[in-house]
Amino acid sequence: MSVYDDYEMTIGIECHVQLATKTKLFSRADNDARDKQPTTCVSIIDYGLPGMLPILNKQAINLAIKAGKALNAKIANVSRFDRKHYFYPDLPKGYQTTQMYQPIILAGHVDAPLEDGSTVRVHIHHAHLEEDAGKLSHFGDHSLVDLNRAGTPLIEIVSEPDIHSAAGARAYATELYRLMTYAGVTHGNLYHGNMRFDVNISVAKKGASELGKRAEVKNLNSFRSVERAAEYEFKRQVDLLESGQTVVQETRGWDDDKQITTSQRSKEDAQDYRYMPDADIPPVVLSDEEIASIQSEVPMLPAQYRESWDSLQLDKSVVNSLLANQNYARITTEIQKKSGDAPARRVAHWFASALVADGSGNDEDATPVDNTAPFVSIEDLTTLAKMTEDSEISSTNAKELFNELLSGATDPQELAKSKNMLQVSDEGAIAAIVDEVLNDPASAASIADIKTGKDKAIGYLVGQIMKKSQGKANPAMAQKLIKEKI
Repeated sequence: MSVYDDYEMTIGIECHVQLATKTKLFSRADNDARDKQPTTCVSIIDYGLPGMLPILNKQAINLAIKAGKALNAKIANVSRFDRKHYFYPDLPKGYQTTQMYQPIILAGHVDAPLEDGSTVRVHIHHAHLEEDAGKLSHFGDHSLVDLNRAGTPLIEIVSEPDIHSAAGARAYATELYRLMTYAGVTHGNLYHGNMRFDVNISVAKKGASELGKRAEVKNLNSFRSVERAAEYEFKRQVDLLESGQTVVQETRGWDDDKQITTSQRSKEDAQDYRYMPDADIPPVVLSDEEIASIQSEVPMLPAQYRESWDSLQLDKSVVNSLLANQNYARITTEIQKKSGDAPARRVAHWFASALVADGSGNDEDATPVDNTAPFVSIEDLTTLAKMTEDSEISSTNAKELFNELLSGATDPQELAKSKNMLQVSDEGAIAAIVDEVLNDPASAASIADIKTGKDKAIGYLVGQIMKKSQGKANPAMAQKLIKEKI
């Protein structure tokens, strides 16, 4: 028993999601500054110049409504913007425009699957629209300001403190990422900060009636860092309590190189920000019909794919890999609907293998969900799957052809012919080769083993048949004939 076993961790997560709009939340400045020079995607509104009035981006509202559906949340018919006052060089206006009192997305929930097959339900308190601040870069005793990010539209998703393990925090962050990318709310590039996680962690003795003081670890941009920061904070806070010290409510940063959190500043309370209504932005008024119309555009979400794939009996690792590519997930489900489970199962495994091979099927590196995969014909994939199922082609050769289809090739039947990959399934032709192999003195030992019940020895004989047929013999039929003849 460790001292850590006496304590329980409680986690709530705030996630900032950059919306996939062309322009910023209140200006017409470019919202994509990935390859731009500092402070070049900025308008006079983003500079906060006197007399400039914001104009609300309608597309940001639409994306927030779609996010609400992904979060199983109700959308407010009326929402409003407020000013959150704080004074940093990356905030020229001296306040951030946000939604403190009447957010656009109300209570909801996310069901995040865990590695053991269970799920953790994380309730969403709310999610609100707000603008991002600029970026500060620190060099010794001076700092540089880049305002390209200033005014970028965000939704901040605020969870309830429903998570009680580092693994649960990672699972929630991963599922939230999938939900937002599948719904088309964000581009999902974590390296560029499209989603950033603030993890609030507190510890208390198991069974305690009150939660402990929380520390907030800011701006985590990978699922792995969410998990490891939570693990570190849990041990850090327990160690403090066990040594008779107190946990300070504060904001902390994550040092990925050292795998530790470091203190940044004391945590502000709401009153410190002097919230007040923003008189320059009228309320957002939405009818139920408008909300339903926009949400009808949301495609299938991860939970729906998982439910659809239940009958495929896929391993969890295959499901997770497949969900890393929305296009491949969609194709697999369409094949399932049109042609049944068997070809869909085979295609799902091919896709998962390809995704793992190129590194995008593992969320360890937080690779963005791919929505731009090359076109692959559903008909060609179905044909290839059925060819494999009917033993017209070996599994090894099928994988090779599958990779060619991903590279733009078409017509797997003709491809197999051109590459001399089609298997011989003529019983008479294979029987002649079987007889030749069985009559070979080199096969005597394997035949004797098979007669004594050592069925593994049949592999050698099948191998010889495949060699003599130059890999064209149907191995299943060859095995059947061997058993009949011995």
